[in-house]
Amino acid sequence: MAKVETAEREAEYPPGLARGMVVFAAIIAAMLQLIDISIVNVSLREIAGSIGATTVEIAWVVTAYAVSNVIMIPLAGMFSDLFGRRNYFTISIIIFTVASALCGMSHSLNEIILWRFVQGLGGGGLLTSAQTIIVGAYPPEKISMANAIFGMGVMIGPTIGPTLGGWLTESFSWHWIFLVNIPVGLLAGFLSWNYVHDRPGAVKPKKIDYWGIAFLVIGVSTLQYVLEEGAKDDWFSSSLIVVLSIISALGLVLFVWWEWNTAHPAVNVRLVMEGNMPIGTILNAILGLVLMGTVFVFPLFVQIGLGWTPLMTGMFMIPGAIATGVSMGLVGRWLGKGVDPRLIMGSGIVIVFVFAYLMGRSSPGSSEGSFFWPFILRGVGMGMMMGPILTICLQGMKGADIGQAAGITNMVRQIGGAAGIAGLNIFLTDRGAVHNNALLSNVNIYDPATQDRLAGLTHNFLGSGYSMDQAQAMAYRLLDLTVWKQYNLIAYNDVFLLVGVLTLACLPLVFFVKYKKPKVGVKVVMAHE
Repeated sequence: MAKVETAEREAEYPPGLARGMVVFAAIIAAMLQLIDISIVNVSLREIAGSIGATTVEIAWVVTAYAVSNVIMIPLAGMFSDLFGRRNYFTISIIIFTVASALCGMSHSLNEIILWRFVQGLGGGGLLTSAQTIIVGAYPPEKISMANAIFGMGVMIGPTIGPTLGGWLTESFSWHWIFLVNIPVGLLAGFLSWNYVHDRPGAVKPKKIDYWGIAFLVIGVSTLQYVLEEGAKDDWFSSSLIVVLSIISALGLVLFVWWEWNTAHPAVNVRLVMEGNMPIGTILNAILGLVLMGTVFVFPLFVQIGLGWTPLMTGMFMIPGAIATGVSMGLVGRWLGKGVDPRLIMGSGIVIVFVFAYLMGRSSPGSSEGSFFWPFILRGVGMGMMMGPILTICLQGMKGADIGQAAGITNMVRQIGGAAGIAGLNIFLTDRGAVHNNALLSNVNIYDPATQDRLAGLTHNFLGSGYSMDQAQAMAYRLLDLTVWKQYNLIAYNDVFLLVGVLTLACLPLVFFVKYKKPKVGVKVVMAHE
């Protein structure tokens, strides 16, 4: 009897090399998708110049991917059961890889926008499927380790995306930020087809929920557009943003209502109220804000305020990404040994707050060394938050519910990141205006300190061989530049402090997480009966 149970267990949870291949295929596919969220950001100017697009037009390269990506993420669970997990995952990899190649070979704006949209459709199927594949490769008592492995990709992908994009663009050309996906995608597709299996007990949906899919597409796509493009259009001063915001709200309300009441929903929204999902959903949104928000803010901060290059910025963030990977590995082991995830999560929240607090005390004299340890803390803290959040969200889920819950949590994290970037951008602009007015009130030609500063600058330029008129004009410009850098620096400090406050505000939620320590010993006994 014991041998039969062991054989069934090994058939369901592949051991050794087979499990390694499954996990490797899933993690590299997930990282491909996550890296491509941010890899193009540092290369937009080069792409625009190459295909003759304006700065406003080229932003659609980012928006098209984000919109199609966030639509597909929650639907991946349904499509996995409809087509079979192996088929759907492999097809998604193929779509993503082919679209990547066509993006790299594009010669016009419309071409690259089209293929980026298609790439996002393929990529959206990768993230949720990768999580369910990795979780499904481990027995229930090791689900924490499975989530830790998946979390490494989620954390590291968006962080190294700008670094890889900057290096490829500077060393080769912008085309390679897409073409580099081809060999990796081919490898992932080969491994997927040969090692990934369909979910045991999977049942095809009795009917396709076309109305639910339609409401999801309308609600989520318009919301993502508003979050991506709102800042460029000055938000609600744009009639298009107002109309799309209304459509988004109606679409999402209808989506939730329809999915809640239909017998065969495309996305089982009722799971949001199961177990720890309500708290996990909120924590996932904040996690997306901190992850994507800081990746968005920090490059602007050091490049505008401190004069760093894009490649220098990207290379700086690698140690923090490594710290995240190490942290996630340790968290997986701790959770596997029965350490209370609430303790780990709470500690991670406090560590991220310390990171944000230290970053909020930056000055014009800050250097690379000033940010090294704060970003190591960020990596450690984010890793300690991610693992437990993923675990509590899927805790108690079985069968198709795992894929559905994973789709919902990944969608929430993506939208949380987009909303976080939009919100932080608004806050940054507002604080910049406040600090600019405050500084300018103390910098005027009647102020003795200002007069002394201008006189000193003018004297320095005169000593360099400039005429009096040139020296005075350059002194005023340099003073303006100094004020501009200082108010921007203070505004960015405020943004980091806001991120810290929002993160710390989640700490009370940790105490409401339901947790029952697993009886690991029982599992061991059963395996050896």
